[in-house]
Amino acid sequence: MSELQDIEITYNDGRTGTFGDHRGKVVLVVNTASKCGFTHQYEGLQGLQAAYADRGFTVLGVPCNQFGTQEPGSDSEIAEFCATNFAVNFPLLSKTEVNGEAAHPLYQRLKQQPDSAGEDGEIQWNFEKFLISPKGEVLGRYRSRTTPADLSEQIEANLPV
Repeated sequence: MSELQDIEITYNDGRTGTFGDHRGKVVLVVNTASKCGFTHQYEGLQGLQAAYADRGFTVLGVPCNQFGTQEPGSDSEIAEFCATNFAVNFPLLSKTEVNGEAAHPLYQRLKQQPDSAGEDGEIQWNFEKFLISPKGEVLGRYRSRTTPADLSEQIEANLPV
């Protein structure tokens, strides 16, 4: 799935680029929401960012309002919420659709990856996670109940530095 690198993305601050901006890093892609029962996972995500960023890792937050309208804010409101409440300093994308006909191309590709139970397809809820290798290969898909801390071992095993 190295073609992930060519997929265009728009960051929360309006900058554009490609997923390849993160080439050479382990990337944890997570669809997020500010008003969800899993919102507290931002703390764990920021913990991973703090622990591993200098070793070739980043979280990539993908705000999404498709699940219970739990991410109703604008891009700037989302960024402020994340910074104020969780000191988030990892990159956030612009609010993005992950399911349906308008699903972002990044998620069209990621959803082909099965989880540990062998299920692929639609994102089921907020805070579903995909771990991507430094070469752009999907290492795993993790549903919402998987905490960021649960992924530490796999992140460590794939860090380039």
